[in-house]
Amino acid sequence: MQILLIEDDPIISWELQLRWKQLGWAVQVCERLDRATEVVVGLTPDLLVLDLSLPDGDGLLWLQRWRKGDPRTPVLVLTARDQVADRVAGLKAGADDYLVKPFSVDELDARMEALLRRSVASRTRRAQLGRLSWLPDEGVVSCDGRPLELNPREFEVLGLLIQRAPRLVPKRVLLDALAERNLEVGDSAIEVYVSRLRKKLQDCHVRIETSRGFGYRLVLDAEPRDGAP
Repeated sequence: MQILLIEDDPIISWELQLRWKQLGWAVQVCERLDRATEVVVGLTPDLLVLDLSLPDGDGLLWLQRWRKGDPRTPVLVLTARDQVADRVAGLKAGADDYLVKPFSVDELDARMEALLRRSVASRTRRAQLGRLSWLPDEGVVSCDGRPLELNPREFEVLGLLIQRAPRLVPKRVLLDALAERNLEVGDSAIEVYVSRLRKKLQDCHVRIETSRGFGYRLVLDAEPRDGAP
């Protein structure tokens, strides 16, 4: 999971970085909103954790502006503003969750994982990567218009990957998302489905990359030039 933490308290940011990296999550920290604006464009984070009182402005106003360009990435506000009106304002500005300081790190982690699960499990009407199309309403995955034969678990795994492409989808998120669809599987089963999908996607010029110990990502594969083998 790629996290962007926008927080100017060095103690909080250091402790969270250390904890999240031990969990295998990648973390980028910004202490100012102007820097966050630059970083978020190239980083494409899976989740933002946002303080509201930053040295160069109000995180709430920044969130409102940023949400106009990115309505989907989950945002968890982490702040000392503890009034009900503050929570309401944060949620209306575009936050998906709101946690008040001081906080339990276990609760913070759990809330972040819940946000990510809901994000990757949310259905779109259609997702496409290169020649590959995923059509959840029809229950069809096609390559250049040719339907691929997938079982329900393969279909769901590929759907989760294509919706987040080219970002990493943690293995745990794949397992949880399948469980939410009553498609429970064991840890090793995900590897089996990914292996099968790789074979079925060979002619589609996309590939599934493994980040060992973390998860998988779906990316475009280089297509051969005319005349190339």
